[in-house]
Amino acid sequence: MSFAERAEEVIRGLQPGEVVTYGEVAADAGRPGAARAVGHLLATRPADLPWWRVVTAGGRLVPGHEAEHARRLRAEGVRLHDGKVRLRGTAPDP
Repeated sequence: MSFAERAEEVIRGLQPGEVVTYGEVAADAGRPGAARAVGHLLATRPADLPWWRVVTAGGRLVPGHEAEHARRLRAEGVRLHDGKVRLRGTAPDP
C-alpha cells in the first residue's frame, strides 16, 4: 500500500468531531515529517475525503477555505478560538 493510500485510510478513519494535524496523519501513515505530502493529498484526492478534520500544527484552517472549513467543523461540534482549532496539548493564546 502506498503512502497516499495509507494517509487516505487514516483520514477516512477519523470520526466526526475528531481533528488531527497534517503531521499526525503523515506519522500514522508511516512517514513522519511528510505533512506537506498530506496537504497535497488532500488537495488532489476525492471530494468525499473528510479534509476538514485535518489542520496545521497550530490549528490553522485551510487558507482560502476558512469559512467552509469552520462551518464543517462547527457542524461536528468542534469549537474554534480566534478562527483556529485548539488542539490537545496546546496552551491557549495569551
